[in-house]
Amino acid sequence: MNKSPTERNALESCLKHIKKGSALLLIEDGVYGALKGAATSKMLGQALKNFPIYALYPDIEARGMQDRVIDGIKLVDYSGFVDLVVEYPTVQAWL
Repeated sequence: MNKSPTERNALESCLKHIKKGSALLLIEDGVYGALKGAATSKMLGQALKNFPIYALYPDIEARGMQDRVIDGIKLVDYSGFVDLVVEYPTVQAWL
């Protein structure tokens, strides 16, 4: 997910369609969805009960959000991003 949750409803739409056994990676402006206290916090907190959610650390760091990520969201670097692509071979970009 690379779109800000305040820009579109893409995150909400993605969470409605994600299947068991999948994972969600927030990248680019999509990492704003990982902010504690954001409008999406409750929605992502519920989603974390069903599948893992990751955020790309360089994008978190670039936005100065290192200390404000929702508990349970795992931060990954670019190598971790590649590992996720290998672990979850079906990749869907959500626009």
